[in-house]
Amino acid sequence: MTDDTVRLSKRLIELIRCSRREADLYIEGGWVLVDGTVVEEPQFKVAQQRVELHPEAVLAEPEPVTLLVHADTNQASAANLPTIETRWPEDASGIRVLKRHFLRLTHCLALQPGASGLQVWTQDFRVARKLTEDAARVEQEYVIEVSGEIAADGLSRLNQSVSYDGAVLPACKVSWQNETRLRFAAKNPQPGQFAHLCESVGLAVVSMKRIRIGGVPMSKLPPGQWRYLAAKERF
Repeated sequence: MTDDTVRLSKRLIELIRCSRREADLYIEGGWVLVDGTVVEEPQFKVAQQRVELHPEAVLAEPEPVTLLVHADTNQASAANLPTIETRWPEDASGIRVLKRHFLRLTHCLALQPGASGLQVWTQDFRVARKLTEDAARVEQEYVIEVSGEIAADGLSRLNQSVSYDGAVLPACKVSWQNETRLRFAAKNPQPGQFAHLCESVGLAVVSMKRIRIGGVPMSKLPPGQWRYLAAKERF
């Protein structure tokens, strides 16, 4: 019995008279359909299936992407990668989802211990470098739910430089959002720093959520879902 299957890339070469490299780019870019379904693997085997090139196909190397995730308290870990199924339906980036977008992702700027909120996963070395090498210049904003009664001069103290874990840390910008929630904005906050500050003025942390990194807010992104970083957005 003979095997009459061929690689999808070979079938595409026969179909549109392109080079092997061009065929791979079209397929990996999500522009090739097999019986109406997008297939992104050049090595995929086809026999008599209908192979088509999308009429709007672009011959280009897919750009690296950055994914913004609203991690809930059970997801606040670098071990939990986003998936195709959890993409926010209202993502307005205009980026087409590809399987390759979930490969070789780097997790940047860990959340405070026990916190939920905005996480960043990226394939883009420029974004990774910005959020690692330049982390000391990127402001992060948290909303912190607290309980207890704040010391008389507590808010003033929260806005001052403090010694923590053997280092003097720059002052945070802290204000009340409402009667039980504080907003903390700080550059490169250290793990546990915000909880320590709250405790130092008589407050206990109930919950923490990161809502912004640099110039990128989490906005209306629902818990457990993700969206792409849009081309115009900058950390």
